[in-house]
Amino acid sequence: MTRKQIGIALSGGGARGFAHVGVLKALAEAGIPIDMVAGTSAGAFVGGALASGMTVDEIAELGRDMSWFSVAGFSYSPRGLLSNEPMGRFIEKSFPVKRFEELTMPFAAVACDLATGNEIVFRDTGDLVTAIRASCAIPGVFVPVDDETGRRLVDGAVASPMPTRAVKKLGAEIIIAVDLLTCGSDFAADPSTLVGTFIQSAMMLVRTASKHQHYRANVVIEPKIAHIRPDEIKRMDELIQLGHEAGLEAVAKIRSLIE
Repeated sequence: MTRKQIGIALSGGGARGFAHVGVLKALAEAGIPIDMVAGTSAGAFVGGALASGMTVDEIAELGRDMSWFSVAGFSYSPRGLLSNEPMGRFIEKSFPVKRFEELTMPFAAVACDLATGNEIVFRDTGDLVTAIRASCAIPGVFVPVDDETGRRLVDGAVASPMPTRAVKKLGAEIIIAVDLLTCGSDFAADPSTLVGTFIQSAMMLVRTASKHQHYRANVVIEPKIAHIRPDEIKRMDELIQLGHEAGLEAVAKIRSLIE
């Protein structure tokens, strides 16, 4: 009897994206197969690495080689403080493949068209590096990324912070959603500065939008990471561990859907 196809949707979350690695590690240890993956922002980076053929341990090791300097550089553009062109070079150096046609499983990266606000889904064919860079281009922080058609693209979290729709369209029959946004942000619960107020407000917006996209998922995994800021890349090991714990808690429910 043919089993149902399992897809995993990975939300955005900045450096919190390392929690995705822990969830994937828990599912792999439990023998839960993943047939397809969709990712937004940090989820696109982790999902793209998985779909390119990297193991969970290799993705974790990739994270240990990463710093903000390896994925971002100063920009002289009025459209953003930073450029994520260094991220593109990091992916080109680190991923075993660079195009969608070469991936080992179906993968979708979600970005947002800055002109229309529409969700843009990269899949099947084309340049993997551009797709992931576009999905990770946080508006106002990173310069938007122009694709080969001339569309100006920003972070997919603007249009679809939790890409359950994208993974369903890939053909997933059982959808696992890993949401790093709905836990909120305890670190900024009582902001005392303009920047802190802006960050907390932005986190609340994407938190609400992400939760609205849970209805397509059969299982929602929400690691307890509210105390960790999205820029704390040095807390990678803690994030992986918290993701691993959340993944293990979901194994029984996932197995009940498969068996």
